[in-house]
Amino acid sequence: MSTAPGQIRAGIGGWVFPAWRGGTFYPPGLVQREELAYASARLGCIEINSTFYRAQTPAVYAQWRAQTPPGFVFSAKAPRTITQSHDLSTVGARVEDFIGGIVALGDRLGPLVWQFAERHPAMAQEFDRFLQGLPRQADGQRLRHALEVRNPAAWTPELLAVARAHNVALVFSGSADYPSFADPTADFVYARLMQARANLRAGYPERVLEQWCLRAMRWARGEDNPDLPHLASEAPASGPRQVYVLFIGAAKQRNPAAALALGGQLQRLGAA
Repeated sequence: MSTAPGQIRAGIGGWVFPAWRGGTFYPPGLVQREELAYASARLGCIEINSTFYRAQTPAVYAQWRAQTPPGFVFSAKAPRTITQSHDLSTVGARVEDFIGGIVALGDRLGPLVWQFAERHPAMAQEFDRFLQGLPRQADGQRLRHALEVRNPAAWTPELLAVARAHNVALVFSGSADYPSFADPTADFVYARLMQARANLRAGYPERVLEQWCLRAMRWARGEDNPDLPHLASEAPASGPRQVYVLFIGAAKQRNPAAALALGGQLQRLGAA
């Protein structure tokens, strides 16, 4: 018996951006307070970037939840007060405060993204201790964690082993500026694609989006993507995975069109 693939979500980072107004993404005349409802009705996921700078109150998260349809999810970047600390043994209370607030998103809460900058000194052993302290449940719902490690020196086979031991995804950073390894380490995949081009309506050539559609489908079936760079030569066997493909940064004005184009391809192939 074949195993059904996991769900694939295409999305963007944030929803408040002036260049998306006036017909680029949001219809002319749409008021700003209705932008989240509009975007979440058309996309599978939105990554909350503002939480990297300042966590919101539970009341704000609950308001965002109420503005989005069932089945939609937010991912969220963890506060930089946590991930920019060079001593990760001291951040436990800040982690608890962040998660204690953001669980107000309820069933709209998707992966939490812990982004560590290029100069962050943590290696596999420090990440192991950090991940041990991250809760796996809150208010009765499962929490998923994705680790974005931008220091090339930290990418070792030991890091892969640590992430797999904790069922934590290592973010695939689709960027020439950061490490981009596609080794699967969890029961979900989190890709942040950062190479949109301003001169293309959908940000990417059609054939490139087709490639990402096929890659997302392979990940969802539990397969590997051998055409992407890997740190290890072999990937362990895995079952179906949830897949998040987020279009972030670069020519930001094109990211909604890229996400919609990818979502359209997935729908045509029966994968979304």
